[in-house]
Amino acid sequence: MVRSLKARGLAGEMAAEFVGTMILILFGCGVVAQVVAAGIGDHDSIAWAWGLGVTLGVYVASRISGAHLNPAVTIALAVFKGFEWRKVAPYALAQTAGAFLAALLVRWNYTEVLNAKDPGLTIKTQGVFSTLPGNGTLPVGDWGAFRDQIIGTAILVLVIFAITDLRNTAPAANLAPVVVGFLVVAIGMAWGTNAGYAINPARDFGPRLASWLTGYDTAFTDQYGFPYWWIPIVAPVIGAVIGGAIYKYLIERHLPADAPLDALPAKDLEPAS
Repeated sequence: MVRSLKARGLAGEMAAEFVGTMILILFGCGVVAQVVAAGIGDHDSIAWAWGLGVTLGVYVASRISGAHLNPAVTIALAVFKGFEWRKVAPYALAQTAGAFLAALLVRWNYTEVLNAKDPGLTIKTQGVFSTLPGNGTLPVGDWGAFRDQIIGTAILVLVIFAITDLRNTAPAANLAPVVVGFLVVAIGMAWGTNAGYAINPARDFGPRLASWLTGYDTAFTDQYGFPYWWIPIVAPVIGAVIGGAIYKYLIERHLPADAPLDALPAKDLEPAS
């Protein structure tokens, strides 16, 4: 089941990551805009839309690029699963660009209701696009958010590795995106308080940049006035490596040797030949 990375070329893989991540953010930031600015929906609708956005984004991109849709996942695959390091930066760039464009579309489409809800484009609606400690209102500091993002992303990567490993009890290949989507829903429902479960540097930085360019002057700081933009970038990368290590050394090494060889994310999350 090893798949060649040469057949479609890096440009095709980047295009797939770009569009797949764009789909993810269109649903994710779109639902938050609807809830925050229009008052339609609630926390559960946000969690479900983010999860469904992941599922749909993976279905769009997986055949070509493997649908990482997340630089932290890409780095974990390079560390533990043989994904080529030379492709890490291009994948991350494509993912961030897709998230940026999607956020611009959400910002444009919801211009009227965002301006009505928050004419000054302040931290009151900044969370539509990027995360904040305690979602901008709860008593959580930056280091609490940093800790939270490490834990949440470790859970994400650990379970993704399990879901995509055929030596484990993996779902059928065409159902794996659905299960990954359920995983994101569960993380949102259980780990959304302290930092808004970004668990994805592209998901946070791309929309953060888009919001800053379209009038949100405080986009790169938190409600305390401190620079916050780096936390949803650095902490998820650390968490992804921790989650990958937990799976590799506590689960993968104990799987039956006579089972099918690794169907790791670097294969199901790699391009098809």
